[in-house]
Amino acid sequence: MTIPAIEVQGLRKAYGTKTVLDGIDLTVAAGTVTALLGPNGAGKTTTVHILSTLLRPDGGTAAVNGCDVVRDQDGVRAAIGLTGQFSAVDGLLTGEENLLLMARLRHLGARRSKERAAELLEQFDLVEAARKPLATYSGGMKRRLDLAMTLVTSPSVIFLDEPTTGLDPRSRHTMWNIVRGLVADGTTVLLTTQQLEEADALAHRIAVLDGGRIVAEGTPDELKRLVPGGHIRLRFGDAAAFESATRLLDDSTRDDAGLTLTVPSDGGVGALRTVLDRLDAAHLEVEDLSIHTPDLDDVFFALTGATGQSSRTEAKESES
Repeated sequence: MTIPAIEVQGLRKAYGTKTVLDGIDLTVAAGTVTALLGPNGAGKTTTVHILSTLLRPDGGTAAVNGCDVVRDQDGVRAAIGLTGQFSAVDGLLTGEENLLLMARLRHLGARRSKERAAELLEQFDLVEAARKPLATYSGGMKRRLDLAMTLVTSPSVIFLDEPTTGLDPRSRHTMWNIVRGLVADGTTVLLTTQQLEEADALAHRIAVLDGGRIVAEGTPDELKRLVPGGHIRLRFGDAAAFESATRLLDDSTRDDAGLTLTVPSDGGVGALRTVLDRLDAAHLEVEDLSIHTPDLDDVFFALTGATGQSSRTEAKESES
């Protein structure tokens, strides 16, 4: 059987009387992206720090590429790369010097260090800025360099902790494309994020953390089907058709001014076909139709209990 890239069972961590992780289970298949999604203090960063051997768990087990994070820390560290919430680049060095320093710290040797730095500068579109001071780099360039430094030794598993916080939309999409390219080459990525669009765009599977527990897990589409709110919106061209459809679809909500009906739906093709077949059998024509399915915003608020518009804004996690 193929060994999971990451396997966590009953993981626990507390700081004094505050429980941060309360027995989480998580399995990440090799060559995939899994996103840990949750509000501030949910335990996302703590999970990453345990998996990367920066923290010792209080209970449970965790392994990366089959290496236990407590008993085989060297094996774990040899397999992983970590890009944290905040840039780890040295502002006094150039981009090239940062990469060379990391390569030498990872014992690549002088010749291989130069070769690897050149490869990464090319891969991350930093060749022109290679010998410029970090003060001239944009936020997106610094994050690309940060990720390049993580990849100096070509790790098979990468932890990305809030990798695009503070980036503009163009830089964020550039980072997404880089991550997609890494995964296409077989790299496994565990991503923590509060950006729902990011999780939806990148993740094969999402685990929703709240209060130190995983409250839901699945593909983005599976999670969206967990929460209510899906519907089909039908607009009719005349009042007679609208009234007839209202009587036919008695579970719908009507908007008399707009001659529209909102019919509850799970967003599936079967539900849409059922509604259209009923209208067709009654010889009722629809002038306009739209389908709404719950998005990850709906999932996030339904499963984590977060409230208020301010909760939708990006925030840095402050777990200690």
